[in-house]
Amino acid sequence: MSTDLKKLSQTLAGWIPPEDDVAKAQALAERLGLPFDDLSNFRVDPELLRHIPVDVMLRYQFVPLHREGEVVVVAMADPSDVLMVDEVELALGSPVEVRVAPKNRIAEILEKSESTQRVLDEATEDFRIQLVQETDNGEEALSIDRIAADTSPIIKLVDTIIYNAIQRRASDIHIETRDHGVIVKYRIDGVLYEALEPIDRRHHATIISRIKVMSELDIAEKRIPQDGRFKLRIKGRTVDFRVSIMPTVFGEDAVIRILDKESANQEFRNLNLDVLGFDAETKRKLRKFIREPYGMVLVTGPTGSGKTTTLYACLSEIVSTEDKIITIEDPVEYILPGVTQIPVNEKKGLTFARGLRSILRHDPDKIMVGEIRDEETAQIAVQSALTGHLVFTTVHANNVVDVLGRFLNMNVDLYNFVSALNCVLAQRLVRKICPHCKRPAEVSPELLEESGLTPEMVRGVTFYEGAGCLECNGTGFLGRTAISELLDLSDNIRALILDRRPAAEIKKAAKAEGMKFLRESALERVFAGVTTLREINKVTFVE
Repeated sequence: MSTDLKKLSQTLAGWIPPEDDVAKAQALAERLGLPFDDLSNFRVDPELLRHIPVDVMLRYQFVPLHREGEVVVVAMADPSDVLMVDEVELALGSPVEVRVAPKNRIAEILEKSESTQRVLDEATEDFRIQLVQETDNGEEALSIDRIAADTSPIIKLVDTIIYNAIQRRASDIHIETRDHGVIVKYRIDGVLYEALEPIDRRHHATIISRIKVMSELDIAEKRIPQDGRFKLRIKGRTVDFRVSIMPTVFGEDAVIRILDKESANQEFRNLNLDVLGFDAETKRKLRKFIREPYGMVLVTGPTGSGKTTTLYACLSEIVSTEDKIITIEDPVEYILPGVTQIPVNEKKGLTFARGLRSILRHDPDKIMVGEIRDEETAQIAVQSALTGHLVFTTVHANNVVDVLGRFLNMNVDLYNFVSALNCVLAQRLVRKICPHCKRPAEVSPELLEESGLTPEMVRGVTFYEGAGCLECNGTGFLGRTAISELLDLSDNIRALILDRRPAAEIKKAAKAEGMKFLRESALERVFAGVTTLREINKVTFVE
């Protein structure tokens, strides 16, 4: 097909290639004598965006850049339409200064902008805090009439909070009750952000009741904690939610954990160790251990450090039709093709220990145990690793050496445990600097000292930070990556453990064998411009 014919067919299809769109906008800017802005460095001005009706921006296809005194600087695809520019000035109630920008980029920004936040704000308009007399604490008797009267706005509010959380990649929704209001927060990349304006305290009981109804919990019981779960179908995929309700001084708080099994994240469609961000040496060693015929691969770290995701990545790499792989988890977080996955059900008596015993009767080659919490599970897991199965599991400990103490406290025979163990991987998650607004940063002497570094140690190193943009919701961070330390159970290390040598001596021997500790792994990420010093100081100790 000739170039002209190709362009014609694309135009007829209503699609303009991005590079053509930029060239077209540049030519128009030149012809009209106006400045051109490709919007590659577009930063959201939340205050300005909040005062411009979203329908006006959509109707006239423009984005506000910033305000200069009384004048609002806007980017448009076609400012040659003078009447349209006049209408925009009229709608904004301010004079405008126009710049020309590519049509595709404007459409993309409008789509990604605060449209979901606007929807949320509209849903909460009637629930903003209002000044009330001190005697009126907003506590109301919950009758059927009261719920019926509030049903539609409350349902709309709760649904919108959940929908918006998924849009913003949140892992948890926190609904906290305070003296005068209800605060809603999202945990995004491991950090809590307030999701919207505080809601009036008098709506607290109905919001919690709505969540309880969705989770099939007792709405009359307000004095003891309750746990439940529910599922929603959103954009053609099923999302699971785990709910925990807890009584507090001012009323009940709720935390909703979002388990997006059919995760929209494209990288996780092909989950493997490359996606998680481990360094090349750790990946090489770990790949060797997960291909061993039997033994135990142990991943450790605090809650929310990505342990389960690492185990899923390991299983994804070794899954084959020749092996039977069975997992027992609480709950099943991702669906893995070709793997038999069993959810723990404590109410019905299906615990980790009981499930693990049944799994062994199903002739598995490889087993994944979501978490070792008790003595019985620990002993069965170690026994399975010794009898020809490859066992993947997690345990809560701060580093690779603390794991040994955890198992000894669970009365596991030390010799059996050391014989079964192939390797221990400790990991943490750190937020990555947003690539869209990444820029060099100055680091203060105080922060260097706090991080255990000297100016000589960082000479020639460029530090980076995120300025905050549309892609990262103004946080400067987008996504997370894993930092890790991997203990290889060599004969020397096994001997030291069996002799019950101090942790410091085991660490020293591991260091001599080339082990890289968590802090070193974290500093490497900072020097590579992946994350910041403040971020690694939150998850690792200065040694």
